[in-house]
Amino acid sequence: MEKIALALVMTARKLRPYFLSHQIIVLNNSPLWRIMTHSEVFGRMIKWIVELGEYDIEYRPRVAIKAQALSDFLSEMVQPDEEEDWRVFVDGTSSLSRCGVGAVIESPPGKKIKLALRIDSRVTNNEVVLASIRASREIGASRIILYSDSQLITQQIKDIYEAKDYRMLKYLKLIQAQAEVFVDWIIEQIPRDENGEADALAKMVVSL
Repeated sequence: MEKIALALVMTARKLRPYFLSHQIIVLNNSPLWRIMTHSEVFGRMIKWIVELGEYDIEYRPRVAIKAQALSDFLSEMVQPDEEEDWRVFVDGTSSLSRCGVGAVIESPPGKKIKLALRIDSRVTNNEVVLASIRASREIGASRIILYSDSQLITQQIKDIYEAKDYRMLKYLKLIQAQAEVFVDWIIEQIPRDENGEADALAKMVVSL
């Protein structure tokens, strides 16, 4: 799956004008558990997810049946329940030349998957949220509560604040489109001191 993701990233870089102008549909059945059990590989995947977040890409399985390996992984790791909410805490931090992204995805049984990503360029809070939504979807969550300490991004997603910047509007549309796969989802603003784990992950990778 890592090779497929890298091929998609390289293709997007070479054909950027086409990717920006059209919706891209990717058909793939590679099992996610091989990535999830190797944190270093999964970190690279999240970095590519953020990069590809600029484009309107829809990922579809080649057949209706989910990969058995993914089902086995989810059953053993998190035992997802469609009636229960997953909690996703996200945060980002930046220096002059790089950004750090931190996310903590907590399943209903209380098991956590922590993601930390360093990006050698500047990213927005919208990109951080988009990457977290995609990661939650791939892990198997069907209902999520997304927590961020950014008032701007939470209020824009809730359509309380108006987004005027073109890039901001584009990412908001991508976020809404990606979130449609969930049975239910909401985003809530929380105080910074309640988002400590995600913040620490983001700061950790920036300082490396």
